[in-house]
Amino acid sequence: MRAIIQRVTEASVKIEGSIHNQISNGLMVLLGIEDADSHQDASWIIRKISQMRIFNDESGVMNKSLLDIQGEILIISQFTLFASTRKGNRPSYIQAAKPEVAIPIYHNFLEQWEKETAIQPKAGIFGADMKVKLVNDGPVTISIDSKNKA
Repeated sequence: MRAIIQRVTEASVKIEGSIHNQISNGLMVLLGIEDADSHQDASWIIRKISQMRIFNDESGVMNKSLLDIQGEILIISQFTLFASTRKGNRPSYIQAAKPEVAIPIYHNFLEQWEKETAIQPKAGIFGADMKVKLVNDGPVTISIDSKNKA
C-alpha cells in the first residue's frame, strides 16, 4: 500500500462537475493498493499518517500530528501510484490491484481509519473520474509505502 500525504489548508474532489467532498485544515492522501496488501498494511499506514508530526506547533516547528490538531482528511484512491516506468514511455499498472480486489480494501481502509482515529474520513469514489484541488501548506508532501517498513 502506498500513500502520498499532503498537508493542506483546503482540498476538494469534484465528480461530474460537482464537489463530492471537501476539507479545510488537514491532510489530502492519495492511496494506492496492490494485490499483496492486507489489513496489516492498512493499519500500519493509518498509524503512520495519523501520528506523523507534520503540523506546526506554537513555535513553528513541525511537532504535531493530525490527531493533535484535530484536522480533517480527504482520502482519494490512486492506482497510478503503482505505475512502472522502467520500460518505454507508457506506464504499466500491472502492480496495482484490480478493482475487485482494491475496492473492498479501499472501503475497509476508510472504515478502519474512522475506527482507529475517531476522525471521519472524506473520500472520492473509487474508479470515478475525479478532479482533485488542493492548497498544499508548506509545501509538505510525504510518500510512504507499507512494504518499506523498517
